[in-house]
Amino acid sequence: MIPAVVLAWIPLVLALDRDASMTQQRLLGVGTWVLLIALLARQDVRTRLQVAVVVVFATLVEYTCAGWLGVYVYRLHDVPWFVPPGHGLVYLGALAMGRSVLFARNRRWLIPVTLAIAGTYAAWGLLLSGRRDVLGAFWFACLALFLLRGRNPLVFVGAFLVVTYLELLGTRLGTWTWQVRDPILGIVAMGNPPSGAAGGYGFFDAAALWLAPRLVERLRPRPDAAVAEPEAVARAA
Repeated sequence: MIPAVVLAWIPLVLALDRDASMTQQRLLGVGTWVLLIALLARQDVRTRLQVAVVVVFATLVEYTCAGWLGVYVYRLHDVPWFVPPGHGLVYLGALAMGRSVLFARNRRWLIPVTLAIAGTYAAWGLLLSGRRDVLGAFWFACLALFLLRGRNPLVFVGAFLVVTYLELLGTRLGTWTWQVRDPILGIVAMGNPPSGAAGGYGFFDAAALWLAPRLVERLRPRPDAAVAEPEAVARAA
């Protein structure tokens, strides 16, 4: 259900945002937060923490890259309110795909086919597109690393599907536009969107997969603390 909901919500919000005012855009953001919280209500603590890590990490990147540096520019020159929870939905959709029985049964061919499709897309952007895409090729290399060496490669297969779908829709509808070159050094050419954008998103996913289990361990009551508390109560009595 989750991938279907995410893949349906993305075009709905982007289409409604196309002519939306700032107030209407913020209402779309509220609706996206409500949807994300509703989907998380049935998830375990680890999944909720993973999504929280992605939202925090991605929000910092958004306000740095879009709000400050202008690597890409949103339609109203802001960071729309639906973007932070949207990152959570994208991750949740990719995670649900990666955990699915369908993906597990087809693992043997899903990973090489994803590599082949993503590599072809990156090669097209670098060599054949009318707008040279060096950043996309670099991010494809990152995606290949996550797929080949990551502990949860099927999550990155899901990320490639959801993120590529999101980026193609968002840039086509004009929700955001990537600069021709990076605004920092002005030497890295970028597609609109970069072909390997899923590799960039992969760092959000990797951070969530790595950090969430450690947060769970920190939040879990220690056995010695659980024993010490009744003893302390007994002594006080």
